[in-house]
Amino acid sequence: MQPTHAEVIERFYEAFKQRDAVAMNACYHPDVEFTDPAFGTLKGDDARAMWTMLCARAKDLAVQYSDVTADSHRGTAHWEARYTFAATGRKVHNVIDARFEFEDGLIRRHIDTFDFARWAGQALGVLGKLLGRASFFQKGFQRKARALLASSGKSA
Repeated sequence: MQPTHAEVIERFYEAFKQRDAVAMNACYHPDVEFTDPAFGTLKGDDARAMWTMLCARAKDLAVQYSDVTADSHRGTAHWEARYTFAATGRKVHNVIDARFEFEDGLIRRHIDTFDFARWAGQALGVLGKLLGRASFFQKGFQRKARALLASSGKSA
């Protein structure tokens, strides 16, 4: 019997708690589309590579999730991540709301929303706090995040 969509979401976050990118990515449809404020939109292998990279780099990652809901087409979850941002060594507590769309029993679209300015202030310090609300700053960060993903050797 195929798992419910709520069970797919829970499996995804349980794997994330274990930093198991292979199990996380098994919850994704081959044509998945992921979007968040830090990376922008990533599709297919790039989305999967992002989780692989994040799981490998986040040595002290702690993930908690709650409020998982899902029907036959869509789902939602709330999750929080606590970790040290590798580039600066600063502690981060990110609070995220996720939306999902499903196809063939797998996550086809995954959208994470969070306060980028709040995150940037924690991860990057004063510069992030001052410029985190500026779109040029966020776009520049997304370019750097994508470059890091490409240089990790895990992105297409």
